[in-house]
Amino acid sequence: MIIRFGLIGCGFISKRHIKAISDCRQAELSAVSDLKEDRMQEAIADFKKHAGDNREVSAYLNYQEMLQNENIDVIVITTISSLHAKMTLEALNANKHVILEKPMALSIEEANEIIALSAVKQKKVMVCHQLRFLPLLSKMKEVIASGKIGAPYYAIASIRINRSAQYYETAPWRGTWKHDGGMLLNQGIHLVDLMQWFLGDAVKVSGEIFQKNKSKETEDAALGIVTFKNGARGIIEANVISQPNNIGYALSVFGEKGTLSVEGPSLSKVSRWHINGEVMEIEKLEQFSRAADEQLAMYENFICSLGEENAELLLSEIEGKKALEIIFAMYQSALTNQSVQLPMKEFSTVNMLKEERD
Repeated sequence: MIIRFGLIGCGFISKRHIKAISDCRQAELSAVSDLKEDRMQEAIADFKKHAGDNREVSAYLNYQEMLQNENIDVIVITTISSLHAKMTLEALNANKHVILEKPMALSIEEANEIIALSAVKQKKVMVCHQLRFLPLLSKMKEVIASGKIGAPYYAIASIRINRSAQYYETAPWRGTWKHDGGMLLNQGIHLVDLMQWFLGDAVKVSGEIFQKNKSKETEDAALGIVTFKNGARGIIEANVISQPNNIGYALSVFGEKGTLSVEGPSLSKVSRWHINGEVMEIEKLEQFSRAADEQLAMYENFICSLGEENAELLLSEIEGKKALEIIFAMYQSALTNQSVQLPMKEFSTVNMLKEERD
């Protein structure tokens, strides 16, 4: 079974998707779409280089024309954040499956629309939280779920990175609440997703944010406390103003019988792996994780879910909404100075604009 993909958005992040499609034996890139002809041609050339052949790839300046191509099975969306939900809904209405870059939407309403339409059309939507496929993080999930560290007490997700003023100036949509969403939605969402994957459903969130870079609208730092259904707590600490450059990412889980802590650019370094009564060969686990291709594993899981009746899609639209909602709740809490109960009935990142609140 060959699954044929159409890609909307040929910017920087699309390169990872193109490589994963070219490396996947059951995948084929059939078409690309972008507003710029040169970026489409670059994407096609990139795919042919990785795939090692000269198969034809169609190019569409109008993505809606691509959606009508009956030879395409899956639409991959790697555009600016504000177009994610709109394009996903259009692709579902065109009877396509969807692979969607994070964040899946900029409002609760849009996320709910995607979930509902996916069910009606019986088409799959996968949200790209690919870090779940790293062997080290999969092992953390397995250890926590098995009860080896006992009841989890709390977790800490730390994002300490740098995004310069130039980063925002080179793409004017970045750093805007309407088109981009906040720092947590873009730089922090992967660790928030992992935290809730490890600890389960969240029921209450409190948050604070602040902004120092006045050349954009969105927050530069965020602090949050999440209460989970099982009684565990989560602490989220994130910023894009670490000087002079990135410090990195870290995720720790503390339980009654153990402590698991990882760090590094891809969370592939173990800083603590203690389970009462058990010895783990940490170096082998780290090496195995560093050698893994989480993007390819994500695509393979998606394709498997299309072809096998009982195959689980690890990153469905329902899963994708969970981290999104925690972050939205942090933003809402920061606006109201009150904790927010989940599930949320409504929220949009445009709520964060001062003129929308006045």
